[in-house]
Amino acid sequence: MENVYVIIAMGVGAIFLLWVLFYFIPVGLWFTALVSGVRISLLQLVLMRWRKVPPGVIVGSLIAATKAGLHLKRDDLEAHFLARGNVQSVVNALISADKANILLDFKTATAIDLAGRDVLEAVQMSVNPKVIDTKRVAAVAKDGIQLIAVARVTVRANIDQLVGGAGEDTVLARVGEGIVSSIGSANSHKEVLENPDSISKKVLSRGLDSGTAFEILSIDIADIDIGKNIGAELQMDQANADKNIAQAKAEERRAMAVAAEQEMIAKAQDARANVIQAEAEIPKAIAESFRSGNLGIMDYYKFQNIQADTKMRDSISKDPNPLEEEEH
Repeated sequence: MENVYVIIAMGVGAIFLLWVLFYFIPVGLWFTALVSGVRISLLQLVLMRWRKVPPGVIVGSLIAATKAGLHLKRDDLEAHFLARGNVQSVVNALISADKANILLDFKTATAIDLAGRDVLEAVQMSVNPKVIDTKRVAAVAKDGIQLIAVARVTVRANIDQLVGGAGEDTVLARVGEGIVSSIGSANSHKEVLENPDSISKKVLSRGLDSGTAFEILSIDIADIDIGKNIGAELQMDQANADKNIAQAKAEERRAMAVAAEQEMIAKAQDARANVIQAEAEIPKAIAESFRSGNLGIMDYYKFQNIQADTKMRDSISKDPNPLEEEEH
């Protein structure tokens, strides 16, 4: 029994050693590369393991490139993998670009990949242009009528501008701005409805794809609707604003008139108070004149007669027909 256990342990150990040996020395992968026309040594495959580079990815990419007629270097692929690049995507993009007669070298492809863009998708977009729709863009013609348009933009990837070039959002924003400007320069909304392709021509002639990662092939107006009468609404708002201003000024004038009236009433009350105060001083002055001998009793009677005569004249002047009232 002990011999059986020893034999089983030795068998398991041998299998483990063979697995480790073939893991670090991928003989099968080396043979596949050899029959595919890719020259690579077993030592390089072992060193890839130590450098934490998957040999299957590098060898598979080299085989695909060689079969497609491309000559790539193993060191370049390893360097791109260690830079956290997508080796398979870059190789597939290079193969697709070569078949489509698009100029794309390894350095440019790796730069696009490391910039965070899908280089294979970019090549495919160069061959098969992409159609993107703008959001509903609202603009107002000179006659005050609002138009709401949706444009369909056909773009193709610009390989030379993929690194550092603006994306789809910038293209859509520029197209929307061009639509607003084109509609705003139209004298009437009817001109735009009758000839919507005039918007496309004006927008396309502005070179909106400058500095972007795309080349605009065409801009087509997919839909255009009539919105609000902005001119009439603005006139109504202006009229309401003018009315509110006029009401505010009238209220201001009324408040000023009320304040002036109150001020006059206050002044009249002050004057009346001064008169009453002055009248209150008259008896004191008469008494003082009597004591000092400046006023005699006859003079005082004459003063009383003058006051009575004055009151009578005042009453007559207030009543226009005193005689008629007496007759009645």
